[in-house]
Amino acid sequence: MDVIELRADLHNMIDKISDSNVLNAVKTLLSGKTAKHVDWWNTISEEERAEILQGLAEADCGDLILHEEVMAKYKKWL
Repeated sequence: MDVIELRADLHNMIDKISDSNVLNAVKTLLSGKTAKHVDWWNTISEEERAEILQGLAEADCGDLILHEEVMAKYKKWL
């Protein structure tokens, strides 16, 4: 695949994205901001932050599931 075809494929993929979070992530990646040490926390949505904070709070309380248990449960899909 040459550069022109690759660009066309990328344009087509980007044109099909409707999620603004994904578009912002692509923009950040392509603009090189990740290389300038942009804090990823500031690039995610409020919902994603809330979910991460909830998970950390659960972990702090010891509400954890062992990796082995998760792998066994979802083995048929992996």
